[in-house]
Amino acid sequence: MANSKDFGELADEQTIEKTKAALKANGLEAWVVNSGEEAKAKIMELLPPGAEVMSMTSMTLEALGIAKEINTAGKYASVRSKLTSMSKDSQGSEMRKLGAAPDWTVGSVHALTEDGHAVIASMTGSQLPAYAYGAGKVIWVVGAQKIVQDVAEGLQRINDYVFPLEDARAMKAYGVHSGVNKLLIVNKEVQPGRITVIIVKEKLGF
Repeated sequence: MANSKDFGELADEQTIEKTKAALKANGLEAWVVNSGEEAKAKIMELLPPGAEVMSMTSMTLEALGIAKEINTAGKYASVRSKLTSMSKDSQGSEMRKLGAAPDWTVGSVHALTEDGHAVIASMTGSQLPAYAYGAGKVIWVVGAQKIVQDVAEGLQRINDYVFPLEDARAMKAYGVHSGVNKLLIVNKEVQPGRITVIIVKEKLGF
C-alpha cells in the first residue's frame, strides 16, 4: 500500500499509458492530454452544440473553467442551471430525475486503476446514478495523480487522502462535514463510447 503522501504525485508516462490501454480494454474511451487547457478543448470538441449537459460538482471542473463554460456560456442546455431555478420542496422528484439521467454529464473520479477501473466516492450519491447508467454520455477529466495500482489502493486514496481535503473544503464552503458514504466502482462499460476518460498530465482536483 502507498502512503497517503504519495497520492498527490503524478503518475509517470509508462503508468499513464498502461492505464489508458486498460481503460480501453474495459470498454471506456480514453485520451491523454498534456494540460488542463487541452482537456477543456477536448471536452468542448466532444460536446455537441446545444446538448443537454449536467456538470457534476468537481474541483477539477472548477479549476479548469469547464463548469462555467457549460453553465453560463450559453452553448449548452445546462441541467445545473435549470436545477438552481427549481424548488426542492415542490419539484424534488423532477429535480432528481433531471440530475440522474441527463443526455451528457461531465465530472471526475477519485481514482483510476492501472488495470482500467474507476472509483468514485460521494457524500450524498447525487452524481452516481448518472455515472453508472442514467446519463447517455459521460466525460471524466482526471489528473494523473489519481492513478493507483488497483481498487484497494483506490479506496485507500479516497479514505486517507481525498476525504480529509474534501471534508475541509465542505466545512469552509457549506459549514458541514463531508463523508465517504457511497461508492461507485466502474469495472467495465458495456455501451461502446458511453464513457470517455481524459487523463491530464497535471495535478487537478483531489
